[in-house]
Amino acid sequence: MIRNVGSVDKVVRVLLALVIAGLILADILTGTLAWVLGGIALLLVATSLVSLCPLYLALGISSAGKNAREPKGAERLPLNNEG
Repeated sequence: MIRNVGSVDKVVRVLLALVIAGLILADILTGTLAWVLGGIALLLVATSLVSLCPLYLALGISSAGKNAREPKGAERLPLNNEG
């Protein structure tokens, strides 16, 4: 499975989601803004759990490092018949 969300990125996403949840539970964020930010918080947690961010894929970004981009067992084969 392709991963493009690194460990630090996961922690930041979960902490941000917790802050948003805390603001909603404390009634500091209410109404439409609470619903929108609550949805964003859920997306942040979901992308942290699966280590894959669709926006990062579209933009070609990865915070997971070079080795995380290639799925396991997908070694690069030479393009020519040599070697």
